[in-house]
This record gives sequence, C-alpha cells and structure tokens, in this order.
Amino acid sequence: MPSTNLEKSARSKTRQGVLCGLFCYTFWGSFPVFFKALHGATPLEIVSHRIFWSLAFLFLLLGFKKQLGTIIAPLKDRSTLLTLCGSTLLIATNWLVFIFAVQRGEVLQSSLGYFMTPLISVLLGFIFLKERLNWRQQLSVLLAAIGVLNLAFHQGQFPWIALVLASSFGFYGLLRKLAKVDATVGLTIETLLLAPLALAYILFLGSTQQGHFLTGTLRLDLLLPLAGVITAVPLLLFVVAARSLQLTTIGFLQYITPSLHFLLAIRLYHEPFSANQFISFLFIWAALGIFSANAIWNNKTRRQKS
Repeated sequence: MPSTNLEKSARSKTRQGVLCGLFCYTFWGSFPVFFKALHGATPLEIVSHRIFWSLAFLFLLLGFKKQLGTIIAPLKDRSTLLTLCGSTLLIATNWLVFIFAVQRGEVLQSSLGYFMTPLISVLLGFIFLKERLNWRQQLSVLLAAIGVLNLAFHQGQFPWIALVLASSFGFYGLLRKLAKVDATVGLTIETLLLAPLALAYILFLGSTQQGHFLTGTLRLDLLLPLAGVITAVPLLLFVVAARSLQLTTIGFLQYITPSLHFLLAIRLYHEPFSANQFISFLFIWAALGIFSANAIWNNKTRRQKS
C-alpha cells in the first residue's frame, strides 16, 4: 500500500510538472504576439518597464510567501553577487535583443536563436565546466555551425540576432548554474540590480515627454506593466516543471518555444523564408535531433546501471 501511494504521488508530480512545462514554454512561445502589441514604445522603454514591473510583482510574491528575507544572503555574498551582476547584464541583453527582433520583424531569427540555445549550452559546458562531449554532441555542434555559416554566406547577412539570443541565454544559464540561488530569488535580485536604471529611464522619458506610459494610450498603459507579470509567471511555472521532471523531458518541452516562434513568423507574420534559410534550419533541426537522441540514450544507460 505505501509503495502504491508513492507511485500515485510520483505520477501526480510528473503530471503537474508536464502541465507546468507545457504552459511555461507555450507562454514563452507566444511572447512575439504580446510584444508586437507594444508597438509604439521603443525596445529600451519596454525592457525598462519589464524590469521595473517584474521587480514589483516578485516583491509582492515573495512578501505574500513571507520570503523577502531570502534575497539578503545572496546580496551579502560577494561571489554570488558578482555572478548575478553578470547574469543580470546577460538577461537584460537577451530581453532587449528579443524585443528588437520582434519589432523589426525578425521573429524567424529569434526562433533560430532559441533552437540553437541547447547546443550553445553544451558547448559552454565543454569550454568552461570541462564537461566532455561525446561524438554525437560534437556532431550536433558541427551541424549547427554549418547551418549558421550557410546563412552567413548565402544570405549575405550574419544572423547576429540569433547568435546574440542563443549565446546570451546560454551564458546566462551557465552563470545561474554557478550562482546556486533559487530561480525566483535570483530573478528578484537581477531585477533589483537593474531597477534603479530602469526607473531612471522611465522617469527621464516621462519628463521629456518621450515616454508612452500614462500618456493617454490605454493599450500601452495596461500592457507595459503587464510585461513584468508575464516575465515572472512562466519562470515560476518553469521552476515547478524543472523540479518535477527529468532533464530529458525538459529538453523536449523547451523546443515548444522556438517552434511556436517559427510558426508565428511563417504563418502569422509572413516573414520571408528562403530556400537557404530552410536548409540552415534543417541543419539545426538535425543537430537537435541527434542531441535529443543522445540525451535519451544517456538517460536509458544511467537507468540500466542504477
């Protein structure tokens, strides 16, 4: 009977994790729709509001859970604080470039960037954490590199948006792995570090009548503060999913986001999609297929040994 209860509890936890993961990555996948609706405001203004209102939401959340004190210890630890300063710059860069890509009509590049992120993370683990790459992982990275170079040579334009999104989020994940702080606490500290600059910029825009908040546009008055909430909510769902599911499951779910970006770019926004771009995406998809198969194989091998 106890084992049956444990099995039911495990199944329930897994179900909850899958649902949270699906909601989380679908949320992130629909971000282009939300940020397209903020047209009129500049990317920097949107990021500033995203930071400020994220902090307000996270403070309310931690206050409600009586966990505001949890941010003090990381702030006092110099090593952790320096690491979080680095991750703060990276996530701010990622947010800014993503919003720039959406407003510029480059959702296809954001899709490419987030498809590449897992492969960039593997490469960073090899370079900085001395994690060994087997031949399948090496082949994955090589195929992804061929895909990027094909775009650069045949399109006559280096896919810098995709590479900045992938590398900034990859390095962000690396630093957050080293920081050893809870996801919600870490994000709260990151937004806290940026909030003074964000608020100063918002006030500057207001004082020079260049801002778009509280200027009579109801759409932006409602959506700009909401940017903070939609930043924090999927992250909280992701934390639940990450704690409940195996890494291989999370690995598959994370492809929902760039897949939705890809579909939005092609079907909704009708961005140009050339044969060379298709070939590059095929290389990236092949790399991800091999990468995922390798993760499944490794997980199966570990299970058989345990």
